[in-house]
Amino acid sequence: MGGINFNYFKYFFSSKTAGGILLLICVICSLTIANSPFGDAYADFLETAVGGNIGLINLKYPILLWINDGLMAVFFLLVGLEIKRELVEGELSSGQQAALPVFAAIGGMLVPALIFALFNNNTATANGWGIPMATDIAFAIAILALLGDKVPTSLKIFLTALAIVDDLGAILVIAIFYSTDIHLDYLAYGGIVLTVLIILNRLKVMNIWCYLIPGIIMWYFIHHSGIHATIAGVLTALTIPTTPDDTESPLEKLEHALTKPVNYLIMPIFALANTNISFQSNMVFSLYGNMGLGILMGLLFGKPLGIFLMSWFSVKMGFGALPEGIKWSQIIGIGILGGIGFTMSIFIAMLSYKAPQLQTEAKFVILVTSILSGLLGYTVLTFIYSKINR
Repeated sequence: MGGINFNYFKYFFSSKTAGGILLLICVICSLTIANSPFGDAYADFLETAVGGNIGLINLKYPILLWINDGLMAVFFLLVGLEIKRELVEGELSSGQQAALPVFAAIGGMLVPALIFALFNNNTATANGWGIPMATDIAFAIAILALLGDKVPTSLKIFLTALAIVDDLGAILVIAIFYSTDIHLDYLAYGGIVLTVLIILNRLKVMNIWCYLIPGIIMWYFIHHSGIHATIAGVLTALTIPTTPDDTESPLEKLEHALTKPVNYLIMPIFALANTNISFQSNMVFSLYGNMGLGILMGLLFGKPLGIFLMSWFSVKMGFGALPEGIKWSQIIGIGILGGIGFTMSIFIAMLSYKAPQLQTEAKFVILVTSILSGLLGYTVLTFIYSKINR
């Protein structure tokens, strides 16, 4: 009787599709629990307050808040690290390199937001315009990886850079438009901590903990300021030192340390907690309402249209250039994959709407649209590469 072959686990977690597959498994588990006799108990569990007081500081919050404001701050910390690395030494480090993915990402945010606004202008759901702006990099990269060696490296780099700029845009949208009841005193305290972090960076302090510990303190202040607490993760990341050469910097060390925990623990936990959608017989009709059509049309059609049009504009005006070996048809395929909103779209949906019913309907539409975008994007790119390789 043979034992467990751990090489299979090692191979799975080293593959580029692992993060997306694990997310999908967690989505299925969450949906199964939500639609089982344990659904109400699971929802109550997520609302259970945990934590306590440290002196005068109250750290007792519901489990769902710890996930969405606490663990997701670590996710945004990783996103911030990736953004800074790309700006300093990666695909966004020079104007010519950055132009195409930056323009593509801008188009992929503006067009979906405009489409949503057209469907929801002067309605109770108008605040959700930011929902279809986002791209889920984990799922998009996972589906692209399923195509294997047929996909040129330059196209994978383009999608990654586009998604990173997209994330930056989503972060700015959350900070500027989805923050309410600003408390200037807590914001000032957070600003003081940020100033300390910047000084540490200028003094070339290389100990990562000198940034992470103040970053945790800043998270507390920002959480109470009215600006979404996850922004603290990005601000902390932008102050951590890096270098433009091949020397492993504190930023790169932290990025490597966080990648697997975020992909294989934090994102799956987020999916388990936030896709517990209890299906109702009339839920399918939410796809045809103003909000549903805004999200569906924004992600499924607005994303590829915006990405393609702004990419074409960038190349036509001489700001950027198509990567070597990339055709315009492939940009359309990548644009369709950009319609996989999922994680960030769900996150923005929960900030957009306070009513649980609207949150549930938005999550359902995002889930359906992300599945459609993934299947359509994979099919289109498979067809394109079958023609190219003939």
